[in-house]
Amino acid sequence: MIRIDMHLHSSFSDGTDTPDEIAARAAAKRISVLALTDHDNIDGAEPFRRACERRSIRSISGVELSSKSPFTAHILGYRLRKPEALKDALEWVIARRNDRNRLMCERLAQQGIAVGIDELAGEAKGRVVARPHFASLLVRKGYAADFRDAFSMYLAKGASAYVPREAYSPSDCVRIIREAGGLPVLAHPSLTGLDANDLGDFLEDLKSAGLWGLECMSSHCSSEQAFSFLRMAEGHALFPTAGSDFHGRNRPGITLGVQVSETFLPWARLGVSL
Repeated sequence: MIRIDMHLHSSFSDGTDTPDEIAARAAAKRISVLALTDHDNIDGAEPFRRACERRSIRSISGVELSSKSPFTAHILGYRLRKPEALKDALEWVIARRNDRNRLMCERLAQQGIAVGIDELAGEAKGRVVARPHFASLLVRKGYAADFRDAFSMYLAKGASAYVPREAYSPSDCVRIIREAGGLPVLAHPSLTGLDANDLGDFLEDLKSAGLWGLECMSSHCSSEQAFSFLRMAEGHALFPTAGSDFHGRNRPGITLGVQVSETFLPWARLGVSL
């Protein structure tokens, strides 16, 4: 058996730990394989690779793309052989994210809440600005008691400052990752809210676009759900993956690492040699 984690977020997106800090945590837990899957950017990929190499951890290049869908549908991409092919797609995503952030600032201002774009950029340290950065500022400036309070009052879907994102469709996300030489995987299927039949239909739609895998084990599902997802992956001829969706202090209570067999995945396809 080995410990792996194929779903991690660093300070290059909406996590709080640097790539080096994540690798250090993983080394302490004797994790063998790690994939950094920051939201909508791959800027942390090279420092993450170097940090893992220093600690003899196998690393996989990755990304997580949020899609526009009636339900939550995020697509993970692994082993990005042609990352330059992602450039235009990611620039479009970041531009739409910046538009959304400006609109959310305007909605907060209408409620007498002063949160500015420059402040958010400082909170994100010049990297991708996301809702956790809004939450951090709202808490620090006394507009919310904690992250949960900030999201429920202002940032969650249906809350007073929420603005929906413009994004690619799930199938387009799969194709974009394939065009970058990557392997696309549906993240945390439990968060889609779909029942087994509808999820199965969705997986078949994504398979026609090139879906490679299904995240079967994560912090978002129970052991019973994980077993069900493993059976579903097998039934749809998809590879299972496993990851914590670690965000550091932005999602407390999530620990790194999932235990799997050494033959859990065709590691060579992912550029990993065990």
